[in-house]
Amino acid sequence: MSTATPEAVEARIVEALASFGPDVESVTREATFEELDIDSLDLVELAQIVEDDYGVELKGDDMKNMKTVGDAIDLVVARA
Repeated sequence: MSTATPEAVEARIVEALASFGPDVESVTREATFEELDIDSLDLVELAQIVEDDYGVELKGDDMKNMKTVGDAIDLVVARA
């Protein structure tokens, strides 16, 4: 399992989201998933990456409440 420092989590989430299509420069903490054209299937894949890398399980309610990249980072850091 990877070390869950805020910086490491942010780097991994940005890398994962960029792999779904948006330019890495556009994946900022303030960017919404809608702005990045990240759909629910991408979020499910992100949840799997987070669970594999950090042992943090994100449930459906968690995913619904996450609106921005920063929300995702903060949630993973808080639970890791």
